[in-house]
Amino acid sequence: MPEHRAPSVGKAFDVAALGEAMVEFNQVHPGQPQYLRGFGGDTSNAAIAAARAGARVAYLTRIGQDSFGQALAALWRTEGVDVRGVQSDGEHPTGIYFVTHGAHGHEFSYLRAGSAASRMTPQWLAGEPAAVLRAARILHLSGISLAISPQACDTAFEAMRLAREAGTRVAFDSNLRLKLWPLARAQACIAQAVSLCDIFLPSLEDMQALTGLADPDAIVDWGHARGAATVVLKLGAEGALASDGQRRERIPGLRVTPVDATGAGDCFCGNLLARLAQGDDVFTAARYANAAAALAVQGYGAVAPLPYARQVQVAA
Repeated sequence: MPEHRAPSVGKAFDVAALGEAMVEFNQVHPGQPQYLRGFGGDTSNAAIAAARAGARVAYLTRIGQDSFGQALAALWRTEGVDVRGVQSDGEHPTGIYFVTHGAHGHEFSYLRAGSAASRMTPQWLAGEPAAVLRAARILHLSGISLAISPQACDTAFEAMRLAREAGTRVAFDSNLRLKLWPLARAQACIAQAVSLCDIFLPSLEDMQALTGLADPDAIVDWGHARGAATVVLKLGAEGALASDGQRRERIPGLRVTPVDATGAGDCFCGNLLARLAQGDDVFTAARYANAAAALAVQGYGAVAPLPYARQVQVAA
């Protein structure tokens, strides 16, 4: 289990998230060429979800000195997400991606190779970003934070180390994207990340690919065995399975008519972390996050349908 660290007292932020944010073009009608411009990037989505849930949030990343980067920075400011840990890069672009919809759900196509975020390094982290993560109750990262480049992976692990030294809890979402890296490397890096995190937030689909396990309880056991004190397994439309290492609770899915599941897992993570930082136990936080994600899938895009606290309280 993670070693004892100093308590996170006097922290300026509830949640700080690190990763890559991108501009999104989401297909409005399957098979048609019309796309709705929005924003995405898993940890950025989670950061905005946490802010809408009432948490004090900061984001850590690098963006291009282009119109897309400017739009992302404006989005974070509008959402109340602190941007002092965001660096603008004049040589490398902001990433973009496209979402198409069909009979088998949504599919992603990325234009992110060589992006500004993929150029983050431990040396970049040593400045303002490190000060921000030390000032947070929870640091949130994901498998994508590790996968976008080798230097970004090194940066993510250094962020975890600095967070642990500062008494900041580490949350990690598996978020496996095999278009970004080979399975063997993903397995090794994600297992290492789980050993350094306090709160592990995998999805059933990811863990089936990473471990070959299909039973939810076995997957939760896997996370605990590698060091995560808290594990919340996301089960999509079937809800979630939450465990604090002593007991487990199955949170059933809420029956809604989904329009677009893009970012639903990020919504779940952001809301869960916001509630944990504000004092909920993991089971109460997971029920809240489950209700928030059910609301989010009823709109298009990763960010636009993320609910506000007042909406989730009605739905929960």
